[in-house]
Amino acid sequence: MTPFLEMRNISKTFPGVKALDRVNLHVSRGEVLGLAGENGAGKSTLMKILTGVLSHDAGGSILVEGQEIALRDGNHARAIGINIIYQELSVVENLTIAENIYLAREPLNRFGFLDVARMNEDARAVLQTIDMKIDPTTRVSELSVGQKQMIEIAKALSYQSAVIVMDEPTASLSHHETRVLLELIKRLRQKDIGIIYISHRLEEVLELADRVTVLRDGSTVDTQPIADVTRESLVRKMVDRELSELYAPPISHATGEVVLEVRDLAMRHPRAADVHIRDISFRLHRGEILGIAGLVGSGRTEIMEMIFGIRPCTGEIFVDGKAVTIRQPHQAIAHGIGFVTEDRKAQGLVLEMSVRENFSLTHLEAYSPFQFLQRAKEDEICKQFVRTLSVKTPSIEQKVINLSGGNQQKVVLAKWVARNPRVLIVDEPTRGIDIGAKAEVHALLARLAAQGIGIIVISSDLLEVLAVSDRVLVVREGRLNGELTRAEATQERVMAAATA
Repeated sequence: MTPFLEMRNISKTFPGVKALDRVNLHVSRGEVLGLAGENGAGKSTLMKILTGVLSHDAGGSILVEGQEIALRDGNHARAIGINIIYQELSVVENLTIAENIYLAREPLNRFGFLDVARMNEDARAVLQTIDMKIDPTTRVSELSVGQKQMIEIAKALSYQSAVIVMDEPTASLSHHETRVLLELIKRLRQKDIGIIYISHRLEEVLELADRVTVLRDGSTVDTQPIADVTRESLVRKMVDRELSELYAPPISHATGEVVLEVRDLAMRHPRAADVHIRDISFRLHRGEILGIAGLVGSGRTEIMEMIFGIRPCTGEIFVDGKAVTIRQPHQAIAHGIGFVTEDRKAQGLVLEMSVRENFSLTHLEAYSPFQFLQRAKEDEICKQFVRTLSVKTPSIEQKVINLSGGNQQKVVLAKWVARNPRVLIVDEPTRGIDIGAKAEVHALLARLAAQGIGIIVISSDLLEVLAVSDRVLVVREGRLNGELTRAEATQERVMAAATA
């Protein structure tokens, strides 16, 4: 049977870089093709070519139902049945959910005016297919990152697509939302829709895919039926290393010394009369990695933003046993608290600035004691951290926008670690980065804990929470609903506390 879509000998050369070298893949209707590879392997470049964003070099070809085509742009790709959900959000914040889903193709009534009622009703129907119970007239700016990602998925599904490319679609989703999406993909397959599924969560690839194609350094390593693939063999093909080389057995460095304590933290929702987050009390010990689990919207991130002074709250905060007042982030920083935010590109980095400039943002005063920048000292310390954290960059003057996701995350971590914090809050530490970079970030967190830093890790990836944490707190609807030691914490127990 002729595949619906086929890419043959696709190459792409940028100035000085061979991004793709004769890559091949194909996908049929009703099939899920997993596309695996480390950051920088060429997956995103290949998908940009497939969706008309980039052109490929001479010698390659793209075929749809056996006919060679020359894609002009994204609209042309959608017109012939190819759609993509990008990892990076492209929603318009000040528009409603319905307006985002039908942007530039809004339904009109017989007088040629926008049919708002029909648009909202159509959007509601699309949202129902992904089990998202939310008013389509809600502005996207009011949604969480995970909810925004679901809107991107709903928008792609609203097109009558033959093949949908999903690039890290669950990276920002809760466990429940992830399960909904995976079940939705299985239903789409039954409806004769082909899926190209890109994810660093290999368990999802193994569960969903019929076949998997592996890219490494811009080339096709192998394509195999999923029945012939194990997680270990997949990792080996992706990174050319054994899984056992990437992950060391966890060792706890927690002590009895309390570095952070919060008592009775509470916050009112700005648009609601009731208390949105309440009765939050816990302790963080020196050298401990404390995992925070819960569904998206449960209040995990909001609690940490309260502690860091981003959100107003009531209650008490103690650092090293002393009561402190934190109403603004600069006060939290002064008390030795660092915060690696969830969205590194929007909140953690200035993308057009260099590695050095981003690194220095949190502690620039260390290099300018007399209001003049000591550039040599700044360069030396930055290079030291680049080496220590194995940041892959040709120069500290490289713009961070040109780094891979894993290396961008290391730069964010470096700028906070350089302050030598007592407490480091890390929200979604490995969202959107590959398994090799993920292992490096986990190892870095373990080293920081060994140095005596108290670390709080928030993650939508439940396996990640279980892998790195000495203790797990579960948040449900703005309250702590469970506390589990590493020995007690299982996926079933955490999810029971998150949903019960």
